[in-house]
Amino acid sequence: MSTGLIIALIVIVAAVVVVAATLTVRARGTRGGHSLKRRFGPEYDRTVVRHDGDTKAAERELAERVERHGALQERPLEPAERERFKARWTAAQERFVDSPQEAVAEADRLLSELAGARGFPADGQYEEQLDALSVHHGHHVHGYRRVHRAARAPLGGAPEGRASTEELRESMVEARDFFEDLLTPAHHDSGRHRATGSSRSRRSAPARTGGRTHLPWALERHHAKES
Repeated sequence: MSTGLIIALIVIVAAVVVVAATLTVRARGTRGGHSLKRRFGPEYDRTVVRHDGDTKAAERELAERVERHGALQERPLEPAERERFKARWTAAQERFVDSPQEAVAEADRLLSELAGARGFPADGQYEEQLDALSVHHGHHVHGYRRVHRAARAPLGGAPEGRASTEELRESMVEARDFFEDLLTPAHHDSGRHRATGSSRSRRSAPARTGGRTHLPWALERHHAKES
């Protein structure tokens, strides 16, 4: 076999190896992206938007969150502890009718305390707490982000970044879904994907008694007073 033929074969083999390695890396990246989409749900899309559509940058950030917080084990709540959180949430909802801003601020504090009770970072570490929550509650965590922002926005209208009563109401509704998701006992390991579809809808839907919801302010917008 001539030297030229041997060199040609070596070049061909090397090219095949490079192509195979490239395809393997791409395949792994694709699987990783799909896995992150399943795990984070809407949070995946929000992260991509925040990175101006740069999917790779968004996935790097999300992968880093999983690396930091994926092994976190959520602490179960005692029944009495769970009932106390429920009672405080109900009180915050009822308070919304007369004091929307104060109710939203209380909801924000309550979610922070509940997250801490479940074993997530606490003691004022909002950003770190939010990142950890997004890993395990990615389908609802935006409710916490939204109510946290609303609690810190001045009331009175949109022009100067202020929150209207309707915006506060919407933030409370979205935060309620997150509250119920975080309050629900975990029946799977910490790496589980949150329930979606009909089961999540049943859990997130307002409880009804006699055909009426327990959250009248969530449906009857005119009850909330502007301040």
